[in-house]
Amino acid sequence: MAIWGLVIETTVGVGERKHAEAYVLAHMKGTREEALVELERRAREHTPEHPRSPKRRRLFRESGGFLLVIDGAWQSFSTRFTVAELLDDSAAPAPPSAEATPPVAEPDPADAVPPPSTPPVEHYADGVPVRPTRWGRTDLS
Repeated sequence: MAIWGLVIETTVGVGERKHAEAYVLAHMKGTREEALVELERRAREHTPEHPRSPKRRRLFRESGGFLLVIDGAWQSFSTRFTVAELLDDSAAPAPPSAEATPPVAEPDPADAVPPPSTPPVEHYADGVPVRPTRWGRTDLS
């Protein structure tokens, strides 16, 4: 089953510092159509940082996703929502290998070894141990 990335490319900044940045909103397994349904839901609910006082909001459907155009008092801001199939991820966790982890048999309760008994700890009258245990180590004094 394919893994789909829900990607957003949005306008950030204002004036001469205005530019586009891309973010991955989420990954989802399933069909491309299911990913597009989820992406449309997110596009309809999306409220970008700019413009602060929107005058007009238009959501367009295109082949790979959606385009949201919001007109402000002075400038328009756009946000593109795209569904893309994930082909490679350098930071993805390695899938467990069937050969690397052989099946583990359930231990028999009759073969269980009782935990080692710990010697009693000597305390002063105020409750402080005479000999600190240092996180369970008995070889330290």
